[in-house]
Amino acid sequence: MDLPLGKWLFSSLGKKLVVAITGIILVSFVVGHLLGNLTFFFGPDLINAYALKLHALGPLLWVIRLALLATVVLHIGFTMLVWKENQAARPQKYAVNAPIQTTIFARTMRLTGLIVLAFIAFHLAHFTLHLINPSYATLHTDLDGQQVHDVYRMVVLGFSNPFVSGFYILSLALVAFHLSHGIGSLFQTLGLSSQTLRPVYEATGRIVAWALFAGYAAIPVSVLFFGLGKGVRP
Repeated sequence: MDLPLGKWLFSSLGKKLVVAITGIILVSFVVGHLLGNLTFFFGPDLINAYALKLHALGPLLWVIRLALLATVVLHIGFTMLVWKENQAARPQKYAVNAPIQTTIFARTMRLTGLIVLAFIAFHLAHFTLHLINPSYATLHTDLDGQQVHDVYRMVVLGFSNPFVSGFYILSLALVAFHLSHGIGSLFQTLGLSSQTLRPVYEATGRIVAWALFAGYAAIPVSVLFFGLGKGVRP
């Protein structure tokens, strides 16, 4: 007999599907967000124009942000439920402490997931809500005769601080740790894996995760160590 939607979502299969679907949404966002961020390397006009187009969405932009935040919470919450279910299925402790045949990426998924959530909160407070440095909200520049928020200068000023850049780079490394296992495990959760394909998915996941890390970390590294944007610093 078919289960009601609410009960099905909290069934073993339902929980795993929620984890997989929310994971796909979040990975897609991380890739798309990186592509937008990389406009930073093409100068102030391009990244400021990109930011202007996003802000032109108006209230829809906040709907998207809140939807993404809800997706993160659902992903972490249902991941915890799946973990608890797996623990309950094998409650017996082993007498011999044999090494677990999993990678460090898999064993740290819950911890890195919570750290990623904290990093997202900081990132929003820093560059979106300007709670860390309220003066960022006053940064404006001329773009084709129109006064717009100077995102380029904000990013340069933000990453000129070695503590901020260090925190971002460390957090991005933990994000990559999380994705290294998460991307590959999506296929297994969706039932698309096998003994033959699993190593391929795992290797692909690690390549994609650390490529994303390299792309995101390139911005603070370029500002802090290579002087990118130094002409706009106060």
